[in-house]
Amino acid sequence: MNKIYTLLNCTTCQKIIDQIKDSARFDIQNIKENPLTEIQLDELYQYTKSYEKLFSKRARLYRQLDLKNKKLTEQDYKHYLLEHYTFLARPVVLYDGQVFIGNAPKKVQYMLDVVNENF
Repeated sequence: MNKIYTLLNCTTCQKIIDQIKDSARFDIQNIKENPLTEIQLDELYQYTKSYEKLFSKRARLYRQLDLKNKKLTEQDYKHYLLEHYTFLARPVVLYDGQVFIGNAPKKVQYMLDVVNENF
């Protein structure tokens, strides 16, 4: 299944999605209105083998909760990812058995190259 976990009101995520040719072939989940379930998070974990890789350390709540000064375990990352949508690094794109996480320019370009390769 091809899927994108995103915030629909995030202009950065929307710009990335707009660059995907035929984005209609993706199931797009707005994580603010439809938060990640534990099953979905565990599925993502199967690709990354790390909840930390899915975690955004740029989230405001990360600073507000002073999490940078705490030693977080994988279970802590999982807990926070399930607790609030803002902790997910966005967008997360599942495509053809691969996962692409975040909006760093090089990562986005690589994802676009892979996803748009046949179009």
